[in-house]
Amino acid sequence: MDLLADVLTVTGVRGSLGVRIEAADSWKVSWPDSGPAVFYAVIAGTAWLRLPGGEPVRLMPGDVVLLPTGSEHTLGDGSEALARPCDSVRAEHARAEASVLRLGEGEVRTHILGACYEYDPVVSTQVLTSLPELVHIRADNGGSCLDDTVRLLARELATPQLATAVVLNRLIDVLLIQLIRVWLDRKPVQQNGSWLAVLSDPLVGVAMTKLHQNPARPWTTDLLAAELAVSRTTLARRFRTVAGETPGSYLTRWRMNLAALRLRDTDDTLETIARTVGYTSLPAFSRAFRRDRGQAPGAYRHTIRARSTAR
Repeated sequence: MDLLADVLTVTGVRGSLGVRIEAADSWKVSWPDSGPAVFYAVIAGTAWLRLPGGEPVRLMPGDVVLLPTGSEHTLGDGSEALARPCDSVRAEHARAEASVLRLGEGEVRTHILGACYEYDPVVSTQVLTSLPELVHIRADNGGSCLDDTVRLLARELATPQLATAVVLNRLIDVLLIQLIRVWLDRKPVQQNGSWLAVLSDPLVGVAMTKLHQNPARPWTTDLLAAELAVSRTTLARRFRTVAGETPGSYLTRWRMNLAALRLRDTDDTLETIARTVGYTSLPAFSRAFRRDRGQAPGAYRHTIRARSTAR
């Protein structure tokens, strides 16, 4: 099993083409906190991105940047132009019509592709929220495939053809994986204690893969350690350091994620769902689910389906 692929699939991470920006001189726009992750790829020209209270970050051709939680930010040409709130109506129209959002006056100097990534809020284990507030990958990142994909994006935008929007959306999904790969290759110190740190640790990565392969198995830390041929103490200590929690607490949370999705998306009985996530006793499953979600499974199913219908 590919652990990253499994979590991205279960959490429903999906990328979609956002707004395409063509900018000239003296432009600067501010974007509010959006919720979904925000992604930019600089196809040509330069731009400056700034988070509230942070230093401006210069973006060069070929650079990509991800704001995993869609943080409030400004984007501009680095001039002293006053930041104007983004015209959300114009931006949404440009996105919906696959047209261009023009910013500034005069000759176009900068081309930027925007995108967004959404994920299923029902699942508490998320890849994107494990990343720092700003991930900036420069074009000179060592010749990774990320460079090639950005060039493909640029080519597709320069000469649109049949189903260009579909191609762009697929490339955007690919870009997220490649961005995570490049970021992990840098071995950032801030990853320890987060889910993404697991992908760089051979022992904990294999342990978590086993939990994902068979979440219904009656795992204990002793059993998991025996499967890995290490001591219980070694596994428990290493798992907590890398993942920020014990194997047991992670397994319970992952089981509750799977159960929540089945409660929302299927008509399986509570007994069936309990068994599929490793509980032979419905009361034990109900207690665990209530601790994790604040509601009994039946009440949660009613609430989450009503919420989905309302949307």
